[in-house]
Order: sequence, then structure tokens, then C-alpha cells
Amino acid sequence: MAQHTPPARRICPACDGFATVAVTLGGRDPQGHLRTITVHCPNCHGVGTARPVTLARTGR
Repeated sequence: MAQHTPPARRICPACDGFATVAVTLGGRDPQGHLRTITVHCPNCHGVGTARPVTLARTGR
């Protein structure tokens, strides 16, 4: 009997699924820790999957 496979998740084309990254600012603080900031993908807002396309309803 054939098994149904769930559809593959749509990966964001801008970040390829790596939606959140840590970027170094260069240098270290006085305690010796590397200074980093967290950056999210602007297209998927840190989710990693593409959003479904929404259709605009226009007309009379």
C-alpha cells in the first residue's frame, strides 16, 4: 500500500533556511568575549520558510 508523504517545507530563497545568524562586530569586550549581534532574514523574519503567496482581491 502506498504511503502518503507530507509535502516538503518551502525553504526561504533568500536565506536557504538559515534565518538567524550571529554576526561578529570585530573585537572583544574587556572580559574577552567576542562581540556579536543576532540578525534575522528580512524576507522570512527569522522563520526560515517561505510564506505562502497571498492573492489580492480586487474588483468591484
